[in-house]
Formats: sequence, structure tokens, C-alpha cells
Amino acid sequence: MNKISKLLVTILSAIALAFTSVSSSFAKVEGEYIVLGAAVSLTGKYSTNGKHTQNGYNLAVERINSKGGVKVGGKSYKFEIIYYDDESNSKRAAQLAERLIKQDGIKYMLGPYSSGLTKAMAPVTEENKIPMVEANGASRSLFTKGYKYLFAVLSPANQYLEVAIDLAVEKNGGKPVNIAMAFEQDAFSQDVRLGIVDAAKRTGSKITIDDKLPKELNDMAATLAKVKATKPDVLVVSGHSKGALTAIRQIAEMKVDVPMLAMTHCDASKLAKQHGKKSEYALCAAQWHKTLSYKDKFFGNGKKYDKDFTKEYGYAPPYQAAESSAALLVYKDAFERANSFDTEKLRNALAKTEMQTFYGNIKFGSGGQNTAKPMVLFQVRCKGDTCENKVVAPTKWASAKLVHPVPSWSKR
Repeated sequence: MNKISKLLVTILSAIALAFTSVSSSFAKVEGEYIVLGAAVSLTGKYSTNGKHTQNGYNLAVERINSKGGVKVGGKSYKFEIIYYDDESNSKRAAQLAERLIKQDGIKYMLGPYSSGLTKAMAPVTEENKIPMVEANGASRSLFTKGYKYLFAVLSPANQYLEVAIDLAVEKNGGKPVNIAMAFEQDAFSQDVRLGIVDAAKRTGSKITIDDKLPKELNDMAATLAKVKATKPDVLVVSGHSKGALTAIRQIAEMKVDVPMLAMTHCDASKLAKQHGKKSEYALCAAQWHKTLSYKDKFFGNGKKYDKDFTKEYGYAPPYQAAESSAALLVYKDAFERANSFDTEKLRNALAKTEMQTFYGNIKFGSGGQNTAKPMVLFQVRCKGDTCENKVVAPTKWASAKLVHPVPSWSKR
């Protein structure tokens, strides 16, 4: 090789190296598309909510793209998502995060479904300095590790059912209550449990039953037998969609009377549709409800989102879908304020987010949690054979009064 050839190779190598170092902090942008990565549970025990998550993402991508896309540097871009199935498995989720970043070149991540899987992916995205906007990991421990690239649009898990204990105390004339509870052993449910423990301490209430749900979430008869024997003032259950369905089925079968039943994941499990009047009076924690008055220019309000989602997917959106759509609205807003594809500039823009979406207000605290949106509680109410969810708290947005105590099975 002559001197001129060697010089040319050296120059070209230097240019290639420079291009690689620059592109590594920008993209993944391909042509007119900003490509995001997502590992979601399309199979396994979280597959129901994984599908809600994917549908929420996809509806927002379609809506944003149809309304002009994302404007960066004077040009318009469209969102696109690369999906993988994490199989409801934490180890698989972490592997897929690595694959999306190292093999697919993804620079912008969307979260999986569940706190456990988000916990598995967050160290990977953090180590690689990849922003991740997530919508379905509520465990408060996610927001105490000092992550700088993790941003969650939903309220932390410990807030889910605290208000139910406050309501029970209020309905008991301000006096402490006896609490029975049964929880799945995943990160999310254990944080919900810690919120109940805190509420019990704050109100002077007593936890009389503190049980673990079986791993398969298919039987809680032992807990319910204790509830029948001890007659607590409130029963709290958290076991994702399958746990909610199991609870209602066995409470009805065993004719368990309890003045207040508070649960998570009622809407995701389509509780009212699956169990009809058996589910009536269940009090359910929700991140969102269609009757709330939040608005944005992409989906309008909650009722409009509900209508659009139902038309597209053939069922009413649970809050897992709504919050997933909100994550894309946050990304669009941050890209446009950063006016750049650089991951550091985008991360800094995300940290300064302060906006309202149809799903709720969004502003991130120092740990990445949303500090601007309260939880809501709805109660399943039936008229004839038709059952629907009615917001009963906070009272500012309530569409119905709480029925308390729950009528005994002999009077239903």
C-alpha cells in the first residue's frame, strides 16, 4: 500500500470513527421515523395487561403520526416501535433491553408491563444512558435508586389503596378499623401493601390478616375463611388481573360478607364483564377513569379516548392502556422541547416535563415519579344486568356516592 493509500485509509477510518461516536448519541432515527424499543408481556401471566400496554402505545403512535408527527430541527418525524415479547419474565426482559440497545441500536425506550419487569430493565437502560418513559411500573423502589433516565407517568404503587383505608375510617365515624389483606409477592403488590401498612399506622387501625396470595393466583379460600371468622372492616387484595378475578369468584362462592372490599386491577381484568353482579360494590384503585376532566389536543378528554380506543380494539380501555398512550405524548413533547435526537438533551427535556394529557397532569420528581396526578377509586355499580365503574374518590371528580357498607349476600 503506497503512502497516499495509507493516508486515505487513515482519513476514512477517522471519519468513520467520528461518525460512529456522533451517531451513538443521536438516533435511533431511520429516515422519517423515530424508532423506540419496547419489551412487553404478550405471553405469560401478565399477557392480558401486556396487550393493553401495547394497544395503548400503538393508538398513541397512530394518533401522533396522523397529526403531524414529531417536529425536530424544522422537520417532521413519525414514531415507530420495535416490540419483543418478554414472556412475563424478568430475566427475559433484561435480556431484551440489552438486545434492543446493543443489537437494534435503540436509543429511546418504552417501559414493559409491571413493576417487576421494569425493575429488571431499568438498570440496563440506566447503565447505557438510554431514556425510558414507562407507564406500568409503579413500585416506589423504582424511584429511590437515583435513576436519571427513568420517567414514569403513573402514580407510585404505595398510593393505590391508601385512600380506601381513609374512607373506611371516615365511614367508621373517624375511628380505627380492622384490616384484612392478601397480596401477591411481586414488587408492585408489595408496595401497595406498604401503603396500607402506612395508612394503618397513620389512622391507628389494626391489620388482623396479612396473607400472601399463592404464586399462581388461583386460590385464596384460606384467607377468605379467616375473613368470615374474624369479620374485619375492610378487605384489601392485590394480585393483578388474575388475582382480582379469583377474589371475586371465591368471595361470591363462599358468600363472604365484608363492609368494604378494595382491590387493584378491576378494570384491566374486565371484572364487571367477567363476573357481573358478583363484582358489584368492589372498590377499585385506578390510575385513570374516562370521566376525569383532563384534556389534550390529541385525544381530547377521557371519554373521547375511550370511544376511539373501543372503536379500534373492540373493548373499553383500562387505565393500563391510557397511561401507555400518555407515555408517547410525553416523548413527543420532550423531543420537541429538546429539538434534538441527542439522548442527553432529550433526558434533560424529560426531566423538565410539565404538561396535561387526557390521562392526567404529568410532572416528574427527582426520582422520576409523576408527582402531579392523584389516584382515583371507583366502585362497580350494577343496574339490572349492566355493570359499570363509578368514580367515588377523590370527591372532586366523583360521579357517584360510595355505597357503604357493602350489602350482605343474603340481601343482594
